[in-house]
Amino acid sequence: MNAFRKLCLILAAALLLIFFGGIFTGHTPTIQASGVAIAVFTAIGIWALPALKSYQYTAWIIVAVVVGMTYPGAFLKWGPFDLRNKWLILVIVQLVMFGMGIQMSLRDFSGLAQTGRGVLIGLLCHFTIMPLVGFGLTRIFHFQPEIAAGVILIGSCSSGLASNVMVYIARANLVLSVTVTAMATLAAPFLTPFLMKILAGTLLEVKFLNMMLEIIKIVLVPIGAALLHDYLKTASPKSVKIFGAILSGCVIWLIFLPLGLWETLSANLSEPAVHSAEIFGFLAGAVAAGALYHWCSTRFRKLDDLMPYVSMFGIVYFTTVTTAAGHDDLLTVGMILFLASVFHNAAGYFFGYWLGRAFGMDVNSSRTIAFEVGLQNGGMASGLAGSMGKLGTVGLAAAVFSPWMNISGSILANYWRKRPANDATRT
Repeated sequence: MNAFRKLCLILAAALLLIFFGGIFTGHTPTIQASGVAIAVFTAIGIWALPALKSYQYTAWIIVAVVVGMTYPGAFLKWGPFDLRNKWLILVIVQLVMFGMGIQMSLRDFSGLAQTGRGVLIGLLCHFTIMPLVGFGLTRIFHFQPEIAAGVILIGSCSSGLASNVMVYIARANLVLSVTVTAMATLAAPFLTPFLMKILAGTLLEVKFLNMMLEIIKIVLVPIGAALLHDYLKTASPKSVKIFGAILSGCVIWLIFLPLGLWETLSANLSEPAVHSAEIFGFLAGAVAAGALYHWCSTRFRKLDDLMPYVSMFGIVYFTTVTTAAGHDDLLTVGMILFLASVFHNAAGYFFGYWLGRAFGMDVNSSRTIAFEVGLQNGGMASGLAGSMGKLGTVGLAAAVFSPWMNISGSILANYWRKRPANDATRT
């Protein structure tokens, strides 16, 4: 396998000659085909280089961007089917979040008792610094309203599991990182719509309740299903029996919904009650999905190991579709948007670290806060943009910011790994 990866790197290098030949001759099809091939072969072959192994995921995100920009028409519709369909985007984002949730555990929440002060500092920094910096950047760069709203949106989302990975690589405070991520995820349904309402309400219509429900569907439901799987691993026979009764009720509810129950509820209940019934339906689906996945995992032991790849595929999918949908806008503001992503990300690291130190936290914990503040959940931002039907505008910031966050996070994590915090002179 390693030999194959090295061969891919050789092919990528050889294709560079064809790529530059296409530029010299002005032959666009050659430039396009060779450019995509170089990106794909590099993403496959990068694993053969030990120093670049940690960038393989980022390499595939770059492939998604290159493909979406090069052949946008191929990733908007397949026949009559719209690849930006909001239900399809919802399902894919839920799969991404479920795959991320599989890497979490109920034990992650137990760290709150040990790191409560650090968690409060992390949440305070995360949900103030990044939304405000995003808002400031929209005023500096004068993006069109929906793209500006996307910049504020990604700054207002919770941190993702990428921050946990970077903290692990940096050998910082992993317990604090996991706990902050877990609590930020729980806080997002309330804080993200609130921040969007006050900071982006003049840029596009923000319906607080609708956005809160979408975040519950996009984030909490799939992660809840994954945590249910974790619970069932060690549940007692009595607990399993009680869960079986709950599962039966959920399955009955799900069966009757498409058989006329939903139409009856929609016709006879108030709008808030209908929203509640909708969320209950998704929660029932989470219970059923968690139980089904747990049953499958007991028969296919490596299923948990495969789920991160499912998440990666989902992120690559909506990055490609978002890039294709926003192709024209990216040609206009792509470089400026990338510059904004660099400033936004760097501000998160800088203020996260130094505010942690100002609050009296040790170096390792301050490094952890830097990652928790600087790295946002791009999948959540893309999912919300898709639910609005604005993947090609509001979703552009997530498509541009996410690759850079992974690159910068990997660089910073490896830098700090080589500079242990036990040296008091180092930051």
